[in-house]
Amino acid sequence: MTERDPMITIDIDPASAVPPFDQLRSQLAAMITDGRLEPGARLPTVRQLAGDIGLAVNTVARAYRVLESDGVITTHGRKGTFVTLQSTPTDAVTEAATRFATVARQTGLTLSEAIRAVEDAWQRP
Repeated sequence: MTERDPMITIDIDPASAVPPFDQLRSQLAAMITDGRLEPGARLPTVRQLAGDIGLAVNTVARAYRVLESDGVITTHGRKGTFVTLQSTPTDAVTEAATRFATVARQTGLTLSEAIRAVEDAWQRP
């Protein structure tokens, strides 16, 4: 691997309530946010990563699609998939908060109910 092709270590917990594609997506997003994957870094192909971590190709493809729709990565056909977003931890939290607020509104939660949900989640390990 070259400097632009970093080693990626992903740990998928099959017993987790979090779907494998979301575990993969969140771990890749965290690697980008904390700088382990820098803008311009080339990601493994879907097939390669699926084989490396023992997931179905469609599961990895779904995680890549979500990251691409979030503007975090971009695919350039046969050239590969690359990190595009230079993010900070604050950006990641703001992005997650925006997604949470959207879902909370869509499900009919009030602001105080949404805040309570975050407080409850904060207390869990």
